[in-house]
Amino acid sequence: MRTKRLTKLLLLLAAFALFAAACGGDDDATAETEAPAATTEAMVEEEMSMTPGEGVSVTMGRADWSTGYFQAELYRQLLQELGYTVSDPAELELGPNNGYIAMAEGQMDFWANSWYPGHLAWLAGELPDGSLVGDHLSIVGEEMIAGGLQGFLVTKSFADEYGVYTMDQLNDNADALAAFDATDPVPGNGIADIFGCPESWTCDNIITNQIAFSGWDNIQQTIAGYDAMFAQAVDAANEGVPMVAYTWTPSAYITELRPGDNVYWMGVNDILDDSNPADQEGGTEHNQRGEDGTGGFAAIGPDQCPSAADQESGQCKIGWIAADILVTANNDFLAANPAAASLLETVKLSVIEVSLANVEQGEGASPTDLATDWIANNRATVDAWLDAARAAA
Repeated sequence: MRTKRLTKLLLLLAAFALFAAACGGDDDATAETEAPAATTEAMVEEEMSMTPGEGVSVTMGRADWSTGYFQAELYRQLLQELGYTVSDPAELELGPNNGYIAMAEGQMDFWANSWYPGHLAWLAGELPDGSLVGDHLSIVGEEMIAGGLQGFLVTKSFADEYGVYTMDQLNDNADALAAFDATDPVPGNGIADIFGCPESWTCDNIITNQIAFSGWDNIQQTIAGYDAMFAQAVDAANEGVPMVAYTWTPSAYITELRPGDNVYWMGVNDILDDSNPADQEGGTEHNQRGEDGTGGFAAIGPDQCPSAADQESGQCKIGWIAADILVTANNDFLAANPAAASLLETVKLSVIEVSLANVEQGEGASPTDLATDWIANNRATVDAWLDAARAAA
């Protein structure tokens, strides 16, 4: 690496200076050694400017969903290029219920896996000293603005057979409910049990609020490990068995549940506001309409979301605002490390590239190798980010 080459050069210059001093015996010789010493000092200053994080340890973590592993490793390697000693994010893998507390209490300096506005609920939590979690944290940069598309997918053949293209149509169609209930995760209970989210991911709380808000009294979510639920959902969709599953992008998930092929995106009649009807912790932040009230729609046409044909805009009334995927960091860490703060502020990623990385990860590639390759393939962009960070130091 560039930093290692500079370090070796410094060591070589220092060794040369020591060698010259040892061979000198008169004033002239002493004078001659002053230039290399000055040069060495300049090189040390240059090395420090190249690696402003030298001697600083950073504790980072990652969220416990695999689609965020690539970003976590990417930020780690970028900080390492600035000289920081950065922990393996895999060593501190947490759900958001614990992740934000860990950052607020200084046990973790940052992560790159926040989904806003949904995760704003966690910033409102109270710590033992009476302060709020959000008092100690900052949302940093523009990692992926509106990068997190979310929604419900339904088995295509089932939706076409019963004409259920929205969650409301499923809730209100007795024949569709009976067919769904016969093979869902809790068959025979008279309710459509959909594949939701693991507990503490925030999406589980939002879905609970959506069900209450929309009056879907014939629908409830299954809360369990996501990948196990997703595997069941894929099998069901491929076999034409009724199912509804929550999912998101960027991810490799929609390469298996493929809108327009074996599934559709489902619409909703009403988009959740900030009323928190199910009394969820921080539930006023579950609003999917956005600040201007126009959120909850996605630019997805009728081929992938049939209910879009009923909308004047031609868009899918998907019921979820496109989330901003961002960095959240501890305020003290940011204040003490301006180079790191600048880097976190500057990095921007492409949803497509992150999705492709997720596909490769699903095929067995490691997040470490994927991040290394991405940096190599985007060297000019990365160098600009690093130069800005060094300037901030």
